[in-house]
Amino acid sequence: MKGNKKVINQLQTLLNGELMARDQYFAHSRMYQDWGLNKLYERLNHEMEEETEHADALVERLLFLEAKPDFSNQDKVNVGETVPEMLQNDLTVELHVVKALKTAIQVCEEEQDYDSRAILVKLLDDTEMDHTYWLEKQLGLIEKVGLQNYLQSQM
Repeated sequence: MKGNKKVINQLQTLLNGELMARDQYFAHSRMYQDWGLNKLYERLNHEMEEETEHADALVERLLFLEAKPDFSNQDKVNVGETVPEMLQNDLTVELHVVKALKTAIQVCEEEQDYDSRAILVKLLDDTEMDHTYWLEKQLGLIEKVGLQNYLQSQM
């Protein structure tokens, strides 16, 4: 089925972001693992897997719309150096993805591509209600209990 160019462009933009998020979570999860912060490693490894699933859903939709997914223009990965910086960088990514998803959903509605919209609504739920919420919670915990106590709780 030949897809709408506006929708395809939005899906490609989202794919670029999901691939970047996957790679950033991959880097951060392995750093946490190296530092012995096993709970953070497990959570970020899980997030990396979910970002891969999101990218997969976008690729499948692009292919269905007879578009060729472009893997060469992913957004820039921003690896942090400290736990708070890493969490903040990841939150920044998720907030950017939320905004991009809402824009893409609006374009899908305008172009009456309700199947693509349904896929994006599911991704938005994962991004807002799971990823973003968890990252905000971690940064709040650091603020409340202090970095050292937080880090100890993540071993």
